[in-house]
Amino acid sequence: MRVKIIQNVEVKQILTENSKTKLIDSLQTNKNQLLKECGQLTFELKKMEKLNKFEPSKINLYFTNEIETRQEKIKQLDFQIEQIHMLPLGSEIKEKEVQALLEINVGDNWNEVTTARTIVIKEGRVEEIR
Repeated sequence: MRVKIIQNVEVKQILTENSKTKLIDSLQTNKNQLLKECGQLTFELKKMEKLNKFEPSKINLYFTNEIETRQEKIKQLDFQIEQIHMLPLGSEIKEKEVQALLEINVGDNWNEVTTARTIVIKEGRVEEIR
């Protein structure tokens, strides 16, 4: 008898000069987008204050919270960028987790079959499956 189950598989990326640059560029793009959003929110706040249609304290609270949320994300991105700069080439970074279909047969060793799996990628190609 065969049974198929779904198992989570970790995908790791081997850090190369090229992947390091792409990763930092991606994080920087996200950071720039958040900075633009902060600027837009500040502009909208001033615009809403001038309209005098809403209670100033509520408007201020809403926009301040939205800006602070984005500033916290910016700090996290700065930290990630800093960490990536410090990592040596060849390091493995967890990129994501995917689900895989796993076939189990009667008589299989459960511990071996269900051991956590990892896919290692380098420059977009599968290097190893552990």
